[in-house]
Amino acid sequence: MAPETTAAAAAGSWTLGDLPVNRIGFGAMRLPQTGEAFAPDALPRDRDQAIGVLRHAVELGVDHVDTAAFYFSRLRSANELVNRALAPYPDGLVIATKVGPRRDPVTAQLPMASPQQLRGDVEENLRQLGRDHLDVVNLRVGGPGPIADHFGALAELREAGLIRHLGLSNVRPEHLAEARGIAPVVCDQNSYGLGYRRRQDEFVRTCGEQGIAFVPFFAIAGARRETGAGGSDHDEVLAIARAHQATATQIRLAWAVHRGPHVLVIPGTGDPAHLADNVAAGRQRLTEDELTRLERVHGEEPEPPG
Repeated sequence: MAPETTAAAAAGSWTLGDLPVNRIGFGAMRLPQTGEAFAPDALPRDRDQAIGVLRHAVELGVDHVDTAAFYFSRLRSANELVNRALAPYPDGLVIATKVGPRRDPVTAQLPMASPQQLRGDVEENLRQLGRDHLDVVNLRVGGPGPIADHFGALAELREAGLIRHLGLSNVRPEHLAEARGIAPVVCDQNSYGLGYRRRQDEFVRTCGEQGIAFVPFFAIAGARRETGAGGSDHDEVLAIARAHQATATQIRLAWAVHRGPHVLVIPGTGDPAHLADNVAAGRQRLTEDELTRLERVHGEEPEPPG
């Protein structure tokens, strides 16, 4: 058995620009609350438990934490929890954040910031995290239109030294091409998972061909999205999980990791036991037969209308 501190390294590593990270990371979206993320009536998570989960994630070898200033509940902020739990930040810990949406605390709607507002959003992330620069800032895109003005504003902040690397979130292939014409892109975060959004398959391959990390969110929850994982799973997933003495969640994460060496997963949880299971998914080695069976599961997703 590998030492606990190497658990997140079992799936290998990738380099975001010049920042090496283990391919099993941690997403902070669920830390501020219990239940459905972004729900206006969500209950704040126990503060000590959230801080403990973050610290244990680092003990397990997680060195890539994904967060955002718009991840908050009535009493908890993901950024503040990250700061409280992990500062002074250990060498090698990469914190990625997102800007673009400005979340309404009452309605939970995420209207897009203007390009002029992005500097203030970056500075808010710096303040909450207690940093003098941000390792990675992803522009989360809200629709199909052009992103040049928004991405260009972040590129200027990168030139000013407030941001080290830039990425994208919730984008289409044309957005990636547009952004790369402005500044280097080190990663893309899109909603994707086993049996969920298989129309993203080609985009995942494109990112790999261009040396860009693909970071799927909702890799576990799939169509359940902000409500989180739950309910019954596909019989094939359960059968493979039994063969590996693993959970269905671990098999889903392992499948995502097998999509390519550039795929980084960021499962999030506020439960210490779930955290350990998620990180341990990096040790799963699926056979070619199992991958073929899971590919059939993936292919069962109905094509979207239109």
